Formats: sequence, C-alpha cells, structure tokens
Amino acid sequence: MNPTNTVLYSKGSVKRELILQAALQLFAERGYHGTAVPELAQIAGVGAGTIYRYFDNKEALVNAVFQRAKSLLKDCLHHELNLETPPREVFTQFWQRLTSFARTYPLEFRFLELHHHQPYLNEASIAVELQVLVPIWSYCVANRRAGIAYDMPAEALMALIWGAFVGLFKAEHSGYLVLTDEILNQAEAACWSSFSNTH
Repeated sequence: MNPTNTVLYSKGSVKRELILQAALQLFAERGYHGTAVPELAQIAGVGAGTIYRYFDNKEALVNAVFQRAKSLLKDCLHHELNLETPPREVFTQFWQRLTSFARTYPLEFRFLELHHHQPYLNEASIAVELQVLVPIWSYCVANRRAGIAYDMPAEALMALIWGAFVGLFKAEHSGYLVLTDEILNQAEAACWSSFSNTH
C-alpha cells in the first residue's frame, strides 16, 4: 500500500465521527428534542464532556449532522443530472435517485424528514438545503411555464411529490407494506400524473 494514499485518523477525529454517528441514530429515531446528550455520549462511547470539545452545544451538533446528510442527498440527486433531457425522463431520474438515497442512507433519510426547516438550523444548513431545492424548484417552474406541469406554485408541486414519496417509505418503515420495484414504479407514474397535466 502506498503510504501517501493512507488516510490517518487522529484519536480526536475518530471520536468526532463516533459522536456524529450516534447523533444521527438518535436524532433520526427520537428527533432533536427527544435526544439527550448523556445518552448520545453513551452510545458514542465517550464522556458527555467530550461532546462539547467538538461541538459547542446540541444545536451545533444537529447542524453538523444535517449538513452531512443534506450534502449526501444533494450528491445523490444532482450529480451529473442533465436537466435538458425531456421532462418526463428528468422526473423519473429524480424519483430513482431519491429511492437510491432512501435505500442507501435510511437513517439520513429519516433524519432529514424529521429536521426539515427546523428553527435551530443555521445559515450553513439552510445554504445546503437551498443547493438541494433550487434545481428542483427551477425544474418545476420551467415545466409550469411550458404548460407541462399543473399551474400551481412550484413549492406546491414539490410538496405533492415529496409528501407522497416520504409517505411510501414511512409506510414501509412502519411495516404496512413492502416497497417492491413494481410498486415504486407504479407510484412514480402516479406522482407524474399528479405533477403533469399533459396526460
């Protein structure tokens, strides 16, 4: 192994990562207000005081978790996505990429749903949020102006699709259904019908 390609982690960076992973788990399961710092420290395997060496407070910690999870979502949704392809194909790609994110990062997916637009998110978190949302918003606006999407605010169109998608995965997480590829494809077609007035 080439030593120049070896990533060396200090004891501090390992502890910080353990704290972030424990925070993700608890915030996804219990929410921000339901997560206690002492229990978080116990799961991370560190002393409660150690957390404050890396994060000023619980609010700083939840923002760090949010920014990491939201950046993962941004990469999943927008990496090499060509918005110039036909609108129907772009919609399918968005759906498939959301599905990939929810399957690959289930804790991050649940965490982001619980911590969407919360008042404790800081400017850096909101900036990452906008990086995710603005291309989707622009897609909705462009298709509304072209007469492809229903004539309603882009925010409403986005809420319709996101709400349906989240509802499906919540139902699966609760044990009410198993999301097979067939069901997900049918749901995607139904959501396109709720987005587009050209069918």
